[in-house]
Amino acid sequence: CLGVSVSEFFTEEPEEQIVFTKEDYFIKKDEENENTIEWIVPNAQKNQMEPILLKLEPGGSTDPDNPHEGEEFGYILKGKVEIHLGKRICIAQKGDAFYYRADKTHYLKGIERTELIWVTSPPSF
Repeated sequence: CLGVSVSEFFTEEPEEQIVFTKEDYFIKKDEENENTIEWIVPNAQKNQMEPILLKLEPGGSTDPDNPHEGEEFGYILKGKVEIHLGKRICIAQKGDAFYYRADKTHYLKGIERTELIWVTSPPSF
């Protein structure tokens, strides 16, 4: 009469965390490349997408990432960044967004102190 089996009725599924605060973040500071990566959704590697907060110093960069399946999206919160995608270099600044297929070698380089939300699908950070 309830439209579910007896096992479904008595099985409790753990609630997924929906809101994440700074106390949940995992932070990696890379002194060599002058960047800081904050995983703002911990354990997102198990999900379809993985968002991070990336902070780049002027001249700082991410490591070049080899071509892979998937897509990447970013939104610049502060500063200005070069997006290196294969042989192309594009500039994005505060308020700009970027989106590309990750089928070419790619990385980001800070032109000035930059903060951005960067999302990759599937997860690869």
